[in-house]
Amino acid sequence: MSPTPAPSPASSPGTAGVDAFSLAEHLGLGALAIVSYAVLGVLLLIIGFYVIDLAIPGKLSKMIKEDRNPNATLLTTSGLAAVGLIVAASIWSAGGALHEGLLVTLVFGLVGIAVQTVGMVAFDKVAGISVRELVQEPELQPGARLLAVTHLAIGLVTAIAVI
Repeated sequence: MSPTPAPSPASSPGTAGVDAFSLAEHLGLGALAIVSYAVLGVLLLIIGFYVIDLAIPGKLSKMIKEDRNPNATLLTTSGLAAVGLIVAASIWSAGGALHEGLLVTLVFGLVGIAVQTVGMVAFDKVAGISVRELVQEPELQPGARLLAVTHLAIGLVTAIAVI
């Protein structure tokens, strides 16, 4: 006959505090990590926006907000989605202590933004589609759709490379 397992000892007031403190400490550190990565992610997205703004002729905020240009909007949206993929992959691949993970995310995120931008500009040149002309068109153009999908693909490839 197998021995009957002994019942778990009831928590004494002294041990309950240790468990509760560990849980509170774990939750606090987890919340700090979430906030830290979110802030860094938003900063990298802002950097990504300005890099896209430099790569696309004209002032993006004006073309999107005032001119309501669908081509500039689509290219910016796809570029930011690609940057988001790269940043998410950077966070995913970051390990270790929080400060190490944030540093890895920052470096991989910035390198990813640079690689994605170079890839975007190179593909635009190879495909022979003038972004300058696209963003001056008031109607959504097939070339903008092609470049948008290409930007997402480059961002995905770069994100996987980060992992």
